[in-house]
Amino acid sequence: MRVIRQAGALLGGGGLALIALALLLNAPDNQAAETRAPLSRRVAVSVAEARSGDMDQLVTALGTVTPRATVTVRSRVAGPIVDLHFREGQQVEKGALLAEIDPRPFEVALAQARGALARDRALLDNARRDLARYRELLAQDSIAPQQVDAQTALLAQYEGSVAADQAAVDQAALNLEFTRITAPIAGRVGLRQVDAGNLVAANDAQGLVTITATRPITVVFAVPADKLPAIRARLAAGARLAVEAFDRDGRALLARGELVSLDNQIDVATATLRLRAEFANDDEVLFPNQFVNVALHVDTLSDVVLIPTAAVQRGQDGAFVYVVDAERVARLRPVTLGPGRGDEVVALSGVAAGDTLVVEGVDKLHEGSPVEPAQAPPARPLAEDTRARP
Repeated sequence: MRVIRQAGALLGGGGLALIALALLLNAPDNQAAETRAPLSRRVAVSVAEARSGDMDQLVTALGTVTPRATVTVRSRVAGPIVDLHFREGQQVEKGALLAEIDPRPFEVALAQARGALARDRALLDNARRDLARYRELLAQDSIAPQQVDAQTALLAQYEGSVAADQAAVDQAALNLEFTRITAPIAGRVGLRQVDAGNLVAANDAQGLVTITATRPITVVFAVPADKLPAIRARLAAGARLAVEAFDRDGRALLARGELVSLDNQIDVATATLRLRAEFANDDEVLFPNQFVNVALHVDTLSDVVLIPTAAVQRGQDGAFVYVVDAERVARLRPVTLGPGRGDEVVALSGVAAGDTLVVEGVDKLHEGSPVEPAQAPPARPLAEDTRARP
């Protein structure tokens, strides 16, 4: 029995020694696990820094490109077209020759009018000489006064005839001039409506071609009525408000222009006011009746706090953001927002320049959440000028 107890004691002591040895060997792993545990509980997020800068106060709207003038060119006299002097889509200057109508009938009419004028002028000259002789005879009491009066009336009649003949000559000359159809405005011609050889009527409703003035060109857009006081205040102060036109996606900047006029009444159906902006359009990137996104620059806020739009969250109590402190802990802060543009918005209160804000992974956070931040890409502006540059 003593031998058995001694063997059991030895086995028990050996087992305890083995357990102690195992614990000693595994101690570094346990310490590493304890060290890694807080990191594994941190939420991976992307962050961006609030910065100080300027922000334009914009009014955005959908606009329609509208030519300053659109003219349907019509013939003012009837006759066959003998020649066309334009290409479809061509840019023409004011007064450029577009088409010619057969001038021969009008040349004949002008010659007839000039002949009639020459005849009546001769009669007028003879009547004047006769009147002078009659007055001499009347002074000598050789003729009756009635003859002088009759000759005076005849002279007036011939003067009227000459005046009418002169007007007929001017009309015939004008009709002959109208056989050369010229551009009434500068602009781009459209598709022709008739071909050479066709007989056209005076003031035909169809017309020959349409010309639209595209350089410069305007954009008409409507803004909410509550934006009107700020716009009018800036205009009253003498400011020239810049306007930008973007493509349908609002990404590519097409042209920059200036606000030129406001409509005279608000549309009661939509509570909006129509405005007109003018663009030089030298590259003709704006096309008549094209739809564009318009950004009207009303004012500029200087030296304000700009934060990424992605950092802004909204709850029952309003807008808020998560700010990462020095201990890498997310803190919820209510913010008051101002105007925004693109991926940035003005923070009027709640955030200071230099604060680190969570922009991705917000859905996993709450007040006091430990985070593992990674820098997010910089904010992108509203639109980039993607036009080809020389």
